[in-house]
Amino acid sequence: MNGITFARRLLLSSRPVSWINTAYPFAAAYLVTTREIDLILVIGTLFFLIPYNVAMYGINDVFDYESDLRNPRKGGAHGAILDPALHRPTLWASALLCTPFLVFLVAAGSPQSWLVLGLSMLAVVAYSAPPLRTKERPFADSVTSSIHFFSPAVYGLVLADAAWSWPLVAVIAAFALWGVASHAFGAVQDVVADREAGIASIATVRGGAWTVRFALTCYALSGVVVLGAAWPGPLAAVVILPYLWTLWPYRSVADADAASVTRGWDRFLWLNQFAGFVVTLLLIWWWGGAPGRAPPPPPPRGGGRPPPPRGA
Repeated sequence: MNGITFARRLLLSSRPVSWINTAYPFAAAYLVTTREIDLILVIGTLFFLIPYNVAMYGINDVFDYESDLRNPRKGGAHGAILDPALHRPTLWASALLCTPFLVFLVAAGSPQSWLVLGLSMLAVVAYSAPPLRTKERPFADSVTSSIHFFSPAVYGLVLADAAWSWPLVAVIAAFALWGVASHAFGAVQDVVADREAGIASIATVRGGAWTVRFALTCYALSGVVVLGAAWPGPLAAVVILPYLWTLWPYRSVADADAASVTRGWDRFLWLNQFAGFVVTLLLIWWWGGAPGRAPPPPPPRGGGRPPPPRGA
């Protein structure tokens, strides 16, 4: 296989449709805190846009090869099936793409930002790769997956030296609950393939219906928690309603029919774009609004809720 073909496979593996899900939280958090566009913003955004996703999804596709072979939704926007011959090159490419960005970000940051960035990268590896492989540890799988998406926002805030407050903590907590719910719901569609591959995810252990109801609960809690954000952050709670509507029909799905949840997951991917649009409007409203308004929370996958500025 030549280099161009490998690059295409690596690109497919990285889920380009989801790149914005990690880049936007970092960029929004950093920008609303510093209120300026600088080299750190540009490099950090590029890192969370491409290398971060190449590593996160590439490592996942390497170590999920056996289950992916049994999964009919793999091979497109939902991820590649990487031939074993590509496994080692994918791991090397992931490391080599990330290293120069990480070196720059470490040089530009503080010990506190190093800690957050280190934990974020640990979660990227630990979710899929042994010995931790939290993907096979029920509940830890959903928490680790959530870290993949809210940690770039936390990192942006810490890197920019944001002032922390309870409303800001509420924003991050709501985002984390959103991430837990999203992973749990996504895991339901893979119940059959994961069981055949011997993977013990939250959905294979607890069952499809229970997991959908757990996801519904976490989404609802996310909407409640974000009400504790400063204005106009609470308005972001409305973006949770379409997710609840999307999951509701699957609350009693049988494990044998779990693959039908993919229809809801496809809708979920579009909902993220809608949520991002709505919350971006809230961010713009805050940016040019009256005194006392605080920014909305950071976004979920594909868009969501950006955090408050320093000193807010």
